[in-house]
Amino acid sequence: MQLEIIDVAFGGKGVARASGKIVFLPFTIDGEKVEAAITREHKKFSEGALEQVVEPSPHRVEAPCPYFGLCGGCAYQHIEYEHQLALKWRQVKETLRRVGGIVDPPMRPLVPSPIEYDYRNRITVHARDGVVGYFRRESNKLIDVERCVIAAPEVNAQLADLRAQHPRDGHYTLRQHDGPRVFTQANDHVAASLLDVVARAFETPTPTLIDAYCGAGFFSKHLRDRFSAIIGIDWDSHAIRAAQRDARAHENYIAAEIDLELPRQLSVHHAACVIVDPPATGLSEIIRAALQADPPSQLVYVSCNPATLARDLAVLRKKFRLAAITPLDMFPQTAEIEVVASLLPEK
Repeated sequence: MQLEIIDVAFGGKGVARASGKIVFLPFTIDGEKVEAAITREHKKFSEGALEQVVEPSPHRVEAPCPYFGLCGGCAYQHIEYEHQLALKWRQVKETLRRVGGIVDPPMRPLVPSPIEYDYRNRITVHARDGVVGYFRRESNKLIDVERCVIAAPEVNAQLADLRAQHPRDGHYTLRQHDGPRVFTQANDHVAASLLDVVARAFETPTPTLIDAYCGAGFFSKHLRDRFSAIIGIDWDSHAIRAAQRDARAHENYIAAEIDLELPRQLSVHHAACVIVDPPATGLSEIIRAALQADPPSQLVYVSCNPATLARDLAVLRKKFRLAAITPLDMFPQTAEIEVVASLLPEK
């Protein structure tokens, strides 16, 4: 059937309508007319496969990667970068409205990546039966990958070395930088912008900063000169040991379950500044309740999933005012979006 793409949803698939139902089509752009086949029917929506672009968008470009469309990593290489940014900004705003009921969020401009390719400082590849590469889109089969166009040159050099060694079956994380094997932001350029956005959110800091899901101290190390006391919490004991290595006297890093330790710290340090940077699943019900029971003087929520952010903000808005929403493009060419939400307690 021939369809008109009316939008691109969070996750990267184009949106069309047919027979009264939404149809999701990958590798399409809003404004395009395409020929597509329905591949899967659901109760409220359908999924399809692109067969031919009848009227292409002016934003359509040739993807530089030979694996694009097969590999499950990139979703947007067929879209010029400026339009990727516009789509992602709109997706954050729409997700906040649809999931969180936030009709007019205080959106800030999306922070772009200064480079569109060659930016990832680490990748994880898989080896199986002599094949080294990534999983195919929506499959557990591997694609043999010689070079990843979004990975940094140093990472691709490691990939070439790994392939030459004919590695055993398994998973291999290749990194641009040496250091502790703990979570780090994958795009150094946007990571610096993320630090600036978070730092600017604390306009009038209180003496204490509680950094939940702190990892090796990515945020707290950057902010430690602005606070008299730093309390970092993470379940990963390896990351906590890395944070402790260069900790100053006023920094305390605790290896503990966030659901247990953060409520305790909130009850002790009233009106502290708080950063939460949870995984894609967002905040637990326990943490949402704790933040409302003992509201910090300022709350900065760093999210890698706009949908769970929207869900959590819908609850937190009972006690907090949403001051700013800043999206960042940590992962160009992919559907991923980083978001910083700044909240202040209601008076």
